[in-house]
Amino acid sequence: MNVLIVGSGGREASIGWKINQSPLLDHLYFAPGNAGTSQYGENIPIKAHQIQELAEFAQANQIDLTLVGPEEPLVLGISDLFRQKGLAIWGPDSFCARLEGSKIVAKSFMKKYGIPTAKYQIFNRSEKENLYRYLETADYPLVLKADGLAAGKGVLIPSTKNEAIVAAQTFFEDNLFGEAGNQVVAEEFMSGEEATVFVLTDGENYHILPPAQDHKRIGDGDSGKNTGGMGAYVPAPACTPEILELVRKTIVEPTLTGLKSEGHPYRGVLYVGLMLTPDGPKVVEYNVRFGDPECQAVMLMLSSDLLPVLNEIAHGQLVSGLSFKSGFASVVVASAKGYPDKLTLGDPITLGALPESADQAVFLAGATENENGDLITSGGRVLGTAAFGKTLKDSLDSAYQMMSAIQFNGMHYRKDIGQRGLDALKKSEKV
Repeated sequence: MNVLIVGSGGREASIGWKINQSPLLDHLYFAPGNAGTSQYGENIPIKAHQIQELAEFAQANQIDLTLVGPEEPLVLGISDLFRQKGLAIWGPDSFCARLEGSKIVAKSFMKKYGIPTAKYQIFNRSEKENLYRYLETADYPLVLKADGLAAGKGVLIPSTKNEAIVAAQTFFEDNLFGEAGNQVVAEEFMSGEEATVFVLTDGENYHILPPAQDHKRIGDGDSGKNTGGMGAYVPAPACTPEILELVRKTIVEPTLTGLKSEGHPYRGVLYVGLMLTPDGPKVVEYNVRFGDPECQAVMLMLSSDLLPVLNEIAHGQLVSGLSFKSGFASVVVASAKGYPDKLTLGDPITLGALPESADQAVFLAGATENENGDLITSGGRVLGTAAFGKTLKDSLDSAYQMMSAIQFNGMHYRKDIGQRGLDALKKSEKV
């Protein structure tokens, strides 16, 4: 099979790493890819949002299957376009992609189909005074979300009324999130452990993958600003088999049934961001693609061939199973100087000896080569070190050991990835 992966991050690198192991693969392309994806396939200078050019490339190069990594092309309708042209593509159509493209659409969908989530209210920029009045009497902490796509950074959690007013100004006065912040969703704050569940589905049949736990804050101890994700581990012990069964019954199946009843069966991977509250699991958000960096850890957990499963989903006929290693996988993310605020880019990267193992990998993301062929930083999250281990501690130790061999100016990474999982497992001696 000739396969095209759309995107340029660590997520796409890890999917390519896994797909490259398939005996079904003939040629693998990335559009546009990054400095690391070229070791798995061929990089093509077409950006992820250029969906017409991507379709033309797929037709001209006899691409048997296109895999979409990021959310933007899905919201723009890449799957609709490809299917109109008779091209096989793994990823939901633009109708389903609105679950991530608009927080308001997602909340309305959950309300319609009785899917548990936080209580909420919606406020428009044109009526911003209503939001300020609401903040006078709201309960704190409070969650404020930009309605549209904001690269994983459009969520603010003020703890006081004064903080909330400043946060509201960020949306409506400072215009920090552009058009994505024209509408704001104010949600009640949910307490509990967070977890991520991925569902591979053709719209009816599905596989639930081992649950993950991401680390969104930039600093140790979950301090500092939200980021796109600074690390993750799989499986997350907080999401027990009993909780996972509840998620399946109360969230996964109603979501898939609801979309099918709307005439848009979901073909791809559905990301369900969860809060495991005292009242049971509730949806924090939907994403319509693999989360990054969780995807990197999940890829190392897989022991079976992923390519036939994704191909079957693209054709609406999921029949193959999946198998996973017995153990844990972790990923630690290194970010560029200044992330997630003003970045300093172009710094040389020293990788050291790269691992050659099915249980270890370094996935580049915000990294490119300069005119001299030297590897330099080019994005906020530069790379991830991912490792599998029989225990969570083994996988974390391995990921951090790889990270210790990597250097670049201003390099930052958290030192406490997986700590909540380690604490939870101590009682059962499964660390």
